[in-house]
Amino acid sequence: MITFNKPLITGFEEKYLKEAIHSNFLCGDGLFTKRCNESLKFLTQSKKVLLTTSCTHALEMAAILIDIKPGDEVIMPSFTFVSTANPFVLRGAKIIFVDIRIDTMNIDENKIERAITNKTKAIVPVHYAGVACEMDTIMSIANKYNLFVIEDAAQAIYSTYKGKPLGSIGHLGTISFHETKNIHCGEGGALLINDEKYIERAEIIREKGTNRSKFLRGQIDKYSWMDIGSSYLPSELNAAFLFAQLENVKNVTAKRLEIWEMYYDNLSSLAKKGFIELPTIPENCIHNAHMFYIKVFDIKQRQNLIDFLKKNDVQAIFHYIPLHSSIKGLEIGTFNGNDDCTTKESERLLRLPLHYSLSSENVNYITSLINGFY
Repeated sequence: MITFNKPLITGFEEKYLKEAIHSNFLCGDGLFTKRCNESLKFLTQSKKVLLTTSCTHALEMAAILIDIKPGDEVIMPSFTFVSTANPFVLRGAKIIFVDIRIDTMNIDENKIERAITNKTKAIVPVHYAGVACEMDTIMSIANKYNLFVIEDAAQAIYSTYKGKPLGSIGHLGTISFHETKNIHCGEGGALLINDEKYIERAEIIREKGTNRSKFLRGQIDKYSWMDIGSSYLPSELNAAFLFAQLENVKNVTAKRLEIWEMYYDNLSSLAKKGFIELPTIPENCIHNAHMFYIKVFDIKQRQNLIDFLKKNDVQAIFHYIPLHSSIKGLEIGTFNGNDDCTTKESERLLRLPLHYSLSSENVNYITSLINGFY
């Protein structure tokens, strides 16, 4: 079976894990955590990066940092994972869902402004498949209405918008290092801080509400409870594993882009004949080949293609069920305007296997099956 995903192993993880074990400091914020933070700060050009236990937790920290309270409204796409919404719902916010663009599956920047009310606190753009949202427009709207922008860049490490790394453009950004991502540590994430005024409090929130970070740096002789917070700090074992992957992010991305381009080339003839649609990469956006998807005619044809590929030992899967149509989404959110694209396009989307271990022979086999299906 050609699986949809195979978690990346670079070959250096075991070496660094042994180093971490023999350091006798395993609880986090040790040598490997610092290495990851600095590496990510360089990659993202953010003012400060803090490794977290997940991207979900990074978003929870962001919600606390911008002081989300009951009654606040937060704008985001419905076509996203529940982790984009949960951190704000936990703080009492109402979610305002906005339709997506048909080309990138990202939030439609031209429909954000009409969703703004006097209760709106933040906009959360999601860079789907590592392809940038139209951030100039989004930041302009946010500045006009004095709103926060928190980039959900979970899938977008090493992707850029007009030369700027994704996650570094809004007030805060988040990245995921779940095993399904380009680089990972099994489960992990990072908070990107692009405004220095949030740095000190972010360190406190991440350390259960204490100023332990200052204590570890020798700035104070004891630490105490300073603010609300939680245990958002990953262990040194996670950081050691991740650092081995961060060292190889450039090569990993290059290999994934080769696979992505091979898919695109091999399926272009089907797209030209109108059988399927291929991904769109807008001008001035550089993506990281996080995923390769096609769009088929409708949900019925998608299931037929999934079944056909499965019979031929290929695992292909669809993606999000729009949040606004879920049980909880109906309870805590509202879809602003018409659902012209979100549901329809989500039902057409099919993701194909894409991981570092995928060979050119695998891609040729998968694409020959799809061509044969049509």
